[in-house]
Amino acid sequence: QVQLVESGGGLVQAGGSLRLSCEASGSTFRTYYMGWYHQAPGKERDFVASISWTTSNTNYADSVRGRFTISGDKAKNTVYLQMNTLKPADTGVYFCAAAEFGRRWPYEYDYWGQGTQVTVSS
Repeated sequence: QVQLVESGGGLVQAGGSLRLSCEASGSTFRTYYMGWYHQAPGKERDFVASISWTTSNTNYADSVRGRFTISGDKAKNTVYLQMNTLKPADTGVYFCAAAEFGRRWPYEYDYWGQGTQVTVSS
């Protein structure tokens, strides 16, 4: 099992920046890649970004490409999401996720964190 704990959410004005962190613990040797998802109020959870631990390849949703950057520190079992030029539409809960080997990168995940709230005011 892998446990994920997100941090870094908060309230920010439009155009501002936030950096989210997600620390993994437990059987982290099983993780192939990690990612972030966004769930806006009243909507489904949508893919934001992912990073592969084996290749360091990254993948982004069109809505965040050029504004958000995913990075990771495998030694710390931590993945980050730098969010710049935030918009009110970015408001919602951001979930960290991890996938074991054998999953299809970047959209299949085995483990999820509890989420961290991001609110962007206009």
